[in-house]
Amino acid sequence: GSPFADFRPRSAGGFRARGEDHRAKIRVRLEDAFLGAERLIRLEAPTVDAKGRVSTREHSLKVRIPPGIGNGQQIRLAGQGMPGSGGGQAGDLYLEIELEPHPFYKVEGKDIYLTLPITPWEAALGATVSVPTLGGRVDMKIPAGARSEQKLRLKGRGLPGQPAGDQYVV
Repeated sequence: GSPFADFRPRSAGGFRARGEDHRAKIRVRLEDAFLGAERLIRLEAPTVDAKGRVSTREHSLKVRIPPGIGNGQQIRLAGQGMPGSGGGQAGDLYLEIELEPHPFYKVEGKDIYLTLPITPWEAALGATVSVPTLGGRVDMKIPAGARSEQKLRLKGRGLPGQPAGDQYVV
């Protein structure tokens, strides 16, 4: 037989292709990364009319910021990328997280750093001081003889996760 005996033409539906994925950055406050939040974002979204012409329209999306998300992590919004062709599935939108700088805290991975000024006598004699954390104030014992730039750890007080980050008080 002919090598084309099993060849059947495609259905009249034509070519279907999944739409392209898109990527964008979103700036997030540190407090929202710690607690989680919902944000309303506005996007210029591509649309395809009946004749296959691509144009853009503005639309809004609610985005859930999960607790513990950090710099460089991504949120995937399924079906919010480029539309597919021939009835194909739309691509996805990936939002890359960029944490906004904070006036008091510095973030490294899931850990949070805070510079805490103390008096010379608190450093020399030791003291219990109230320390701000993203989850609220906590009391922390400063050991007698504490040095400038010494790091004290508050376990589990950084960004949430498995495991949670720590807060370092400098």
